[in-house]
Amino acid sequence: MAWSEFFKYVLVMAGVTYLIRMLPLAAIRGKVKSRFVRGFLYYVPYAVLGAMTIPAVFSSTGSLPGAIAGVAVAMVLGWMGKGLLTVAVAACIAAFAAALFLH
Repeated sequence: MAWSEFFKYVLVMAGVTYLIRMLPLAAIRGKVKSRFVRGFLYYVPYAVLGAMTIPAVFSSTGSLPGAIAGVAVAMVLGWMGKGLLTVAVAACIAAFAAALFLH
């Protein structure tokens, strides 16, 4: 692929990305008054983050028991109110240990 073709693709992708982000802001000028729409928009970031993260968590270790152990530890520590670094490190250690001993 030639460099000129590459830059054309990059420009098209940049334009599409800009339009996707700009159009909702241009279309909705005032405050959203509908409780349903506001409630829906409130949960969109959490749903998108979950949809991107959960499949990656279970496929990243290469060991299903390790992934399940890591998720279980992360959920318990998160429910207990521990910090993000503590949860992440403990989940990684649990996933590694479970994959090492159970696989």
